Amino acid sequence: MLVDTHAHLDMPHFDADRDEVIARAAKAGVTRIVTIASDMPSSRAAIALAKRYEGVYATVGLHPNSAAEWEPTTLDELRELAAHPEVVAIGEIGLDYYWDAAPRDVQVQVFQAQLDLAVEMGLPIVIHMRSKDEPGHDAHAATWDILAAWAAHHPWHGRRRPLGVLHCFSGDAALADAALAAGFCLGLDGPLTYKSSRALQAMAATWPAERVVVETDSPYLTPHPHRGKRNEPVYVRLVAEKLAELRGVSLEQVAQETTTAAERLFRLSA
Repeated sequence: MLVDTHAHLDMPHFDADRDEVIARAAKAGVTRIVTIASDMPSSRAAIALAKRYEGVYATVGLHPNSAAEWEPTTLDELRELAAHPEVVAIGEIGLDYYWDAAPRDVQVQVFQAQLDLAVEMGLPIVIHMRSKDEPGHDAHAATWDILAAWAAHHPWHGRRRPLGVLHCFSGDAALADAALAAGFCLGLDGPLTYKSSRALQAMAATWPAERVVVETDSPYLTPHPHRGKRNEPVYVRLVAEKLAELRGVSLEQVAQETTTAAERLFRLSA
């Protein structure tokens, strides 16, 4: 069995065949999917999908590119949504200096408010950080500065359950080491299968198995050899296969390890 810990099942890319997409994944052994929110409508949609489909779980939260949509009532609305039993995390949240779709000070304020909400609700976090290779656009460093301070002071620090996951990890070895030491999981997606991802592949081969989860980010980041087509949860198997190859172990071992990591992170039922 495998768990796709990051998909966007609510997106219109799946409107024509959502039932088939989920059934196809289940038939291939992807028995659980976490569908990730990016704004208030997708938060509500994620919960509705989790209620409708067995094995689907939801997150709620505002993506940094949606941070400008934050209103005085948003926190209370998120708190109410996060109380639904189908909700397993707050996310995806963080900073995005690639698109800069919202003012950076607003991104930071919304990020911090949702970190506080996660502590209040007792939920892990799903972190988005995206930078641009230009001076002044390092969202990885800015995001980690906030996360490191948060991780050091909130009540979960040092406990067994991971604090959250750095989704689609694209940082360097120093960031990976810091995140692992602070209690985070690292998410691996389609880019792990790309020939250009040598640095990521080298790092992923060494990360502790109990802190690695596999994701698709469907409908985006489709793994090789389907790159260029719509991504969907069934393709998380290709990410797991690549990780198994890099580690020199069986797919069955990676499936067991990443499933156990996902269950611990999100408290998923078997």
